[in-house]
Amino acid sequence: MLGRIYYPSNGNGVPALKVFKDEEQEYNFDTIIDEMGTFTDARGEIETILGNKELFDTPKPGKMLKEFVRATTLKDDIILDFFSGSATTAHAVMQLNAEDGGKRKFIMVQLPEVCAEGAEAAKAGYANICEIGKERIRRAGDKIKAEIAGQARNDGNVDAQNHDGNVDTQNLDIGFRVLKLDETNMNDVYYAASDYTQELVLQMENNIKPDRTDMDLLYGCLLDWGLPLSTPHTHEKIDGFTVHTYNEGDLIACFEERISEKAIREIAGRKPLRAVFRDSSFTSSPEKINVFEIFKLLAPNTNVRVI
Repeated sequence: MLGRIYYPSNGNGVPALKVFKDEEQEYNFDTIIDEMGTFTDARGEIETILGNKELFDTPKPGKMLKEFVRATTLKDDIILDFFSGSATTAHAVMQLNAEDGGKRKFIMVQLPEVCAEGAEAAKAGYANICEIGKERIRRAGDKIKAEIAGQARNDGNVDAQNHDGNVDTQNLDIGFRVLKLDETNMNDVYYAASDYTQELVLQMENNIKPDRTDMDLLYGCLLDWGLPLSTPHTHEKIDGFTVHTYNEGDLIACFEERISEKAIREIAGRKPLRAVFRDSSFTSSPEKINVFEIFKLLAPNTNVRVI
């Protein structure tokens, strides 16, 4: 395209593609528009997925974004959209993965812009733009899986069906996580060392903000360690305490109060790469020291942290 872009005098600053007469067939704009989609197509996609084309003012055509992703990425790349809007990019990535067997991932970033009172989105129950995007990703994923299943049945593809006649779409990843940018999980400290009193120290015994959940703490630890936020994790009860396992043992965490030694020994026995507890999990300093000693004995290579 070098030398092909110019700015027409009557184009209001919009760039155009220079096409010579003998190249008119090569650059068929009707074909390009048909392949890439239009604003009308984009609104139609919103209506198909969410039931109302008026929910979002400026959607992008899914076909256009799918072709951009196809042309510029490898099958295991991560696609980042800083202005995700109605999440057309996420939809396009999932659609392309379904077509070519790719394992691309997407990261959608969007400010929670409030839907104006009286707007169609607000009437439909969407508080902000992020909610529209999340719902589109959910519905688009389900739609893509249903289309794959229907096509396989129509084609009589036995390999894609399990013993009860249902089509296996388990290999298509349509899952996603929603994360919100927030402040640290830890209480802020504004006092100089000379300002501390015994009463103040007792009040600050728990250094974690009271409104934080286990998931807040877990993902805070992942960020601190620089671990991917998209990796699977599970939770289970060990001796009555909730224990979170990230990526089959890359990290194991328990944020319960007064965790038992039995639970600690069970965690250490699994030899995770990292283990995390909260300070209030232990009633005294000797108990906390004992945890480190247990790990030295049962899992000497585990990096243990108390927050």
